Amino acid sequence: MTAHFRQSNVSPQACPALVLNADYRPLSYYPLSLWGWQDAIKAVFLDRVNIVSEYDKIVRSPSFEIKLPSIVSLKSYVRPPRHPAFTRFNVFLRDRFTCQYCGEREELTFDHIVPRSKGGATTWENVVAACSPCNLRKGNRLPHEARMLPAMAPYRPTVADLHRNGRQFPPNYLHESWMDYLYWDSVLEP
Repeated sequence: MTAHFRQSNVSPQACPALVLNADYRPLSYYPLSLWGWQDAIKAVFLDRVNIVSEYDKIVRSPSFEIKLPSIVSLKSYVRPPRHPAFTRFNVFLRDRFTCQYCGEREELTFDHIVPRSKGGATTWENVVAACSPCNLRKGNRLPHEARMLPAMAPYRPTVADLHRNGRQFPPNYLHESWMDYLYWDSVLEP
C-alpha cells in the first residue's frame, strides 16, 4: 500500500494519531500514546481500531482515499500492567523530574538511598531522582550521614501514579481533537 498526501506541503509526521484504549482512555500519557499516520491507517485496514476523529488531510493510493485519523480507539481492551517496569525514565517520572534533595530539575541522575557499596539494591524503594551536584555531595553515604533526606520516600508506583504525574508534562503538540480525551493539568489551568 503506497499512499501519498494530497497536499504535498504537509509532512506525514505532522499528523500523528492519538491511540485510545477500548475504554477511550489514552494507552499512556507520558509518553503520550501516538502512532504515525501509516500505523494508524494500517490498523484501520486490519480492523483493529475505530476512527474517532480525523484530520482534514487526505492520503490516497490508486485504489482508495482516506482522511488521516487524528484519534483511534482499539477495538479490544488492553489491560495495562499494574506496576510499570523499573527504568531510569520511570523513576524520573515518579519523582516528577525533580531532584529529591534540592528540587532542581537539571542534570538528573538517580541516587541509591542506601548506596550499592553498603548493600543497597537498585529497586523502586531504594532509588530517587537526584541532580548531579546532590548525587556527588551525598556520595557513598547514607542519608542521615550526609544530612540529605529525600523530599519524598521512594515507592513502587502504579501505572496510574505515572499517568497522573505524566499529565503534569503535556507534550509540545496537542491537536484540538484530542482535548476531550486528555486531562493535562497545565492545559486546564486558566
